[in-house]
Amino acid sequence: MTSSYKCVIFDLDHTLWDYDTNCAEALQELYLKHELKEKGVESFQNFLEVFVDMNTQMWDQFDLGLIQRDVIRYQRFHRILTAVGVDDYKLSLEMSSDYVRLSPTKKNLLPNAKQILDYLKGKYQMIIITNGFEEIQSVKLSSSGISDYFENVITSETVGHKKPAREIFDYALKGRAHENHEVLMIGDNLNTDIKGANNAGIHSAYFNPLRKPHNHTTTYEIADLIELKSIL
Repeated sequence: MTSSYKCVIFDLDHTLWDYDTNCAEALQELYLKHELKEKGVESFQNFLEVFVDMNTQMWDQFDLGLIQRDVIRYQRFHRILTAVGVDDYKLSLEMSSDYVRLSPTKKNLLPNAKQILDYLKGKYQMIIITNGFEEIQSVKLSSSGISDYFENVITSETVGHKKPAREIFDYALKGRAHENHEVLMIGDNLNTDIKGANNAGIHSAYFNPLRKPHNHTTTYEIADLIELKSIL
């Protein structure tokens, strides 16, 4: 199928890079390394569930500008460990450091991510725009083998603006001779990716694998990345 698009922008976490699986793998290693069972955390599953809940809350707060990145770096694991009965700030800092080092090295991609990137390569200019931390996102791309698909990787840390701010999209598209209708943003987050695309006046494809109901305006909606073949 031919389309009028010339530039495709992807989010990274939860859109291409399988954040949930990769986090779980890293946390399983940390649970064993730091002997959390011996410290009273009987169930890894409980530890994982508490992490997912608190981590999601903190990233939502970061995206909304309610907390700074250092709060995630230095408070996340302390809050999680305290919630599972281990009040040890020194341990939390060690686990935070280990997690930041280990998690990005995990290689899992979401279903059909590699296939759709192979399909799009050479047909479109491809860019990553992410609110994730600079040094971590580059490791994720390298570890999962998808760095070479993208002309540029734009992080909020570099630009000084986070999605959904229009400025991060303007920065990514600066110097590119694209009309707004020639750019498509693909992402899983309605409040950052889709709202950001709307703010920037470009088209969007909401990646919604769980088919969660919502009332946001989006150009397209897909449950599987391979569905992009019907758009691009």
